[in-house]
Amino acid sequence: MQKAVLAAQSNARHVWLTVVSAAAIVGISMGLRQVMGLYLPPMTKDLGISREAFGLAIALANLVWGLGAPVAGAISDRFGAGRVIVAGALATMLGLYLMQAATSEATLIVSGILLGVGISGTGITSLVGVVGRNVPPERRTSAIAAVSVGGGLGVLIALPYTHIAIEWLGWKASLGVLAVTAAFILPLGRGLSGKPKTIVAESPQSMGEALREAFRHRSFWLLTAGFFVCGFHLAFYGLHLPAYVADLGMPSSVAPTALTLVGISNMAGIWLAGKWGQHLPKHYGLSLIYFARAVVFLGFLYLPMTPVTVITLSVLLGFLWLSTVPLTSALVATFFGPAWMSMLYGFVFLSHQIGSFVGVWFAGRLFDMTGSYDTMWWLSVALGVFAALINWPIKEQPVERLRTAPATG
Repeated sequence: MQKAVLAAQSNARHVWLTVVSAAAIVGISMGLRQVMGLYLPPMTKDLGISREAFGLAIALANLVWGLGAPVAGAISDRFGAGRVIVAGALATMLGLYLMQAATSEATLIVSGILLGVGISGTGITSLVGVVGRNVPPERRTSAIAAVSVGGGLGVLIALPYTHIAIEWLGWKASLGVLAVTAAFILPLGRGLSGKPKTIVAESPQSMGEALREAFRHRSFWLLTAGFFVCGFHLAFYGLHLPAYVADLGMPSSVAPTALTLVGISNMAGIWLAGKWGQHLPKHYGLSLIYFARAVVFLGFLYLPMTPVTVITLSVLLGFLWLSTVPLTSALVATFFGPAWMSMLYGFVFLSHQIGSFVGVWFAGRLFDMTGSYDTMWWLSVALGVFAALINWPIKEQPVERLRTAPATG
């Protein structure tokens, strides 16, 4: 009896360490990703490059992140997350150094590629499977939500942290500060090291079988298509908002304040999404989130733009920011189980990052062509409605393999 109690306590401590370590790593990683928009005005001015060129570098970072997510997820699922985290942290540090040393568009693009490699190994895509395997199914959505809250907290801290560093040290020196910050990921990775345990409750499945099963699943493709829109929204807004408010002649503090408040309300939104996913259909929650985003983006077209308006709309958008992540990733686990969860969620996330690439680059392209972001606001509205509609018919149930596993086992 005493041994059973001690084993339960040890397992609980292990789960707690896993969730906290993953949340801290995701917080640093997502925070560093989210602050890139603060560098758009000073770097384009000092380096004499266009917004499209800067946007292309960050767009490539998002695309490489998406392409690397399934690979990093597969390695994490097969061999453990530790080595993936170390490689990701080192790539992030090198990418930030090259951005600091950039004198041309080519160097900036290389730094963007390295930043994409880095976050593919340290973002939530490579860590969601670790959490999913170590938490009971009934608590999985809440645990993933807790890791997502870590990402939101990282954004909340990183924005004022980076803004102050830029103001006091200049943009070049501040990137060195961010590289040192990324180094803290290395010791945190120890809490997630070790080879994953085999999940005996499921039918044994190879990586190829897992991929074929997912690619034949209609709801998986609906979920994947909807997540494209999430990436489009977040990347466009996060990178181009500082330039947008600067164009309107607002104080330089408005964008960091707005994005910081996105981080605060984002944590509340993630918590609410986790609770929703425990008690209500997850795909309906996703539809409501995407539709609400469309309504918020309409505000940028029809409301008078003042600092108060921008900040208010940002707070509302924050509730809808990363709240898609626990619902989307939990649906992947619901469909296929947690054994190959990081890899399969990585493929869903690839769609997200293709959306990020399009949102970041196309916004810069359209602005350089028209001198306005109005077309991007309209596209954001239309895509929000599209994502709401495409998530609604998802069937939230396990594949046949999981439904028959207890009987065959």
